[in-house]
Amino acid sequence: MMTAMFGAVESGVIYAIMALGVYLSFRVLDFPDLTVDGSFVTGGAVASIMIVNGSDPFLATIAALFAGFLAGCMTGILHTKGGINPLLSGILMMIALYSINLRIMGKPNVPLLAEETVMTKIDNWFASDWSILLFMLVVTLIIKFITDLFLKTEVGLSLRAVGDNEGMVRSFSANTGWMKVLGLGLSNALVAFSGALVAQYNGFNDVGMGIGMIVIGLASVIIGEAVIGHSSIARATLAVVVGAVLYRMIVTLALRIEFLDTGDMKLITAIIVIIALVLPKILDRQKAAKRKKKRLQQLGGGVDA
Repeated sequence: MMTAMFGAVESGVIYAIMALGVYLSFRVLDFPDLTVDGSFVTGGAVASIMIVNGSDPFLATIAALFAGFLAGCMTGILHTKGGINPLLSGILMMIALYSINLRIMGKPNVPLLAEETVMTKIDNWFASDWSILLFMLVVTLIIKFITDLFLKTEVGLSLRAVGDNEGMVRSFSANTGWMKVLGLGLSNALVAFSGALVAQYNGFNDVGMGIGMIVIGLASVIIGEAVIGHSSIARATLAVVVGAVLYRMIVTLALRIEFLDTGDMKLITAIIVIIALVLPKILDRQKAAKRKKKRLQQLGGGVDA
């Protein structure tokens, strides 16, 4: 049990980078970007094929980041320059990336167990059971802090403004289209970077491993915000990281239930997201009803007096 939970925390920290990418598109830009399901695999595809061909795994992982950036920019261009609906532009790019990923990999699955990866290098350097977890925690926190700083810059504030009120930003003659392209590029760069690390962590890259990534990312964001809150940028990004870890732990615990197996993971994910979305609204309604009842009692008491 402890081994399973340790693995859940370890993988959760890696998936947190993907969740930060989803946060940028979903929360900051208010853009429902389904490119994530494709760009996650693109990151793994680029990294795995470069590693198999003898490239340094760290260089391959950085290359995956740039590949994801290009994929996100293409989605943004389809929407802003092509005038395609945000949801549809993400779906189109996701579908296109499936074939592109197959082209990059040359086959549906690329094994990495016999190759030197970032994970094997870290194990060799530190020779500890905690080495991968601690290293990935440092990397994830660095990305979190860079994201915090970026969103407080002039460009970052412009991105946030486009997500909050695009019409107002456009009225100041700002180029909201290119801001969206940049935001989606950065979002998918993080997603692809996470995909490259996950592929190396799992020891393989599969063309179908990106299915449902957008839902996992959303689950991480929603769970984290429910637990930590999102009153500031720093708190919101911390919530995303914590949410990603909590999500993996919840899934691990759910799979311990006797009648569930690994094939039910997508169903579990959907149920977690539904609960995370519905439960806060139910609690808010109950709190509102209690406040209303209290006010009525106070008014009734005042009238009697």
